[in-house]
Amino acid sequence: MSTFLRYLRVQAFVFLCGIVGPIFLAVYFAAQPDPTLKWMYWIGLFITAIDVLIALAVTNAANPPPTRRKPTE
Repeated sequence: MSTFLRYLRVQAFVFLCGIVGPIFLAVYFAAQPDPTLKWMYWIGLFITAIDVLIALAVTNAANPPPTRRKPTE
């Protein structure tokens, strides 16, 4: 459970730093359908996906792998 909580904290920080992706998505869906705003959808989706991948990578790097014990003879 601590790994999940660490991920949530890292994800919140990454979204704070990369807030432009979710803002682009919110503006795209809040605005009237306009073909000139199509770029906001794709850029917002790309930035948000990168934010999630960065948070997963940071969480994975912060968790050391479990140590293996030598088998007893």
